[in-house]
Amino acid sequence: MDYTIDKKKIAKAFSQAAAHYDETAVLQKMVGEQLIDRLDLEKLSPKLIVDLGAGTGLQAEILHQRYQESQIIALDFAFNMVQQAKKRFKNTFPRVFSKILGKIKSSSTLGAVHCVCGDLENLPFTSESVDVIYSNLALQWNWQLDSVFEEFKRILKPKGLLVFTTFGPDTLKELREAWATIDENQHVNTFMDMHDIGDKLVHRDFINPVMDVERYILNYSDVYKLMKDLKNLGAHTVGSGRNKGLMGKNRQQKMIRYYESFRSSEGLPASFEVIFGHAWRRDLTGFKRIPRTTPKTPF
Repeated sequence: MDYTIDKKKIAKAFSQAAAHYDETAVLQKMVGEQLIDRLDLEKLSPKLIVDLGAGTGLQAEILHQRYQESQIIALDFAFNMVQQAKKRFKNTFPRVFSKILGKIKSSSTLGAVHCVCGDLENLPFTSESVDVIYSNLALQWNWQLDSVFEEFKRILKPKGLLVFTTFGPDTLKELREAWATIDENQHVNTFMDMHDIGDKLVHRDFINPVMDVERYILNYSDVYKLMKDLKNLGAHTVGSGRNKGLMGKNRQQKMIRYYESFRSSEGLPASFEVIFGHAWRRDLTGFKRIPRTTPKTPF
């Protein structure tokens, strides 16, 4: 079955979830803070950090606290998420010179945080303007990672740093297995393998990529609570492989009965495989491409 991500539907789902997102985003908050902690291992003095897929600005706020001399730009593709982030930063918010953000008009004041609505495949930044790209649990909503990484390479300065997390293929494996007892349709999002992501980074000329996996389990009282949380996170929308027909109550109950086989003393588990990655933009300063010449054909 072909599987693609409908980003318009996902952006709409996240916009609808924005008002209550922070109440449910326990995993997103925990993983994001762990990713920021990993930044402490690097000796960084960035002038500009962009948080791509920033949501309501949960991690952008921490980045701002840790790198008080840096400009932080929080970008998300869901309009209402950006509006929530603006509320978070209303006292520090948003002025950035046009030389940094090519599509935003210049201002006489340079503020600490700016919130932007935009797409990872078409970022509104000028080339080689960003010191650090930070992205927490957002790449999984962008299946065309080749074009996303090409944009990342374009906006990063030479020796600029990319740090990110994304979901791996074992995410929600219990729910996926339970649905598989009903039919072969797509009911749970498909996520890319860590090695495939690493290969794409290398292919796009990033160097010294480091990838590893952390696994988390959240326990729920019942399947309905899990599905409600996924909806509140905007993560319930799946790709075009999903069956558009009606889901009968009997079929859903069969899925739930199967899911109950995973129950432990702590409740119903929901597994999340989180890929952590970082890589550097190659510095080609001083390198000169030598054009290939075709030797003359002797007569």
